[in-house]
Amino acid sequence: MMKNINVIDAISKRSSKRKYLAKPVPKEILEEILKAANMTPSGANMQPWSVYAVSNKDVLDKVGQSVISHIEAGGDVDQFIQYYPLEWVNPYKRRRIKTGSGLYKVLEVDRHDMETRTELWHDNFRWFGAQTVIFVFVDKALIDGAQGPFIDCGAYMQTLMLAAQEFGIDSCPQGSTTEYGKIIAKTLEVPENLALLYSVVLGYEDKGAIQNSYQPERAPLEELVTFID
Repeated sequence: MMKNINVIDAISKRSSKRKYLAKPVPKEILEEILKAANMTPSGANMQPWSVYAVSNKDVLDKVGQSVISHIEAGGDVDQFIQYYPLEWVNPYKRRRIKTGSGLYKVLEVDRHDMETRTELWHDNFRWFGAQTVIFVFVDKALIDGAQGPFIDCGAYMQTLMLAAQEFGIDSCPQGSTTEYGKIIAKTLEVPENLALLYSVVLGYEDKGAIQNSYQPERAPLEELVTFID
């Protein structure tokens, strides 16, 4: 059911949920969300996103297990683009550590409990129990020496998640899948000209899950914005 919510509310109330109910997103609602996302502006109206909206459990299980099996076999990241910095510097490194440690603290997971931490990492590829995952690809020809489509697709992801919020659908963007984009693309059997940029899980949050209560801090405005009056 569509909620009466404005854009500012959607932005402020949306947060990444990491456990979902086994409740599918109705196809008609998913289509409305994707129609709204497709209104995202892009340079020269190129609309660089190629989207796979997967709600088939067998397919999602196959994709997720392909990544988990690769990781368990000791495989390295296998990505089309370098998502995270090769060398973390502050304040970004500090924010990353604080966010991760904050989540583990809420879950009461000791930093030395590698078995539990590994299972939580694998939950990314079990889609946190969500029934729908949106995989966003881009044509490799568009990013050969260019970065504009990355910006446009990032805007698409934000529009997608805010549109989902309108319908009471929760979300979580996944940089984790970016790191294994080549494996996912192969498993989904997408055309070879497409590169996976990221995924977004969509579904209904499990309100009883403690991890969904975690809200990472945002840096104060004065730390991020320079006003020139």
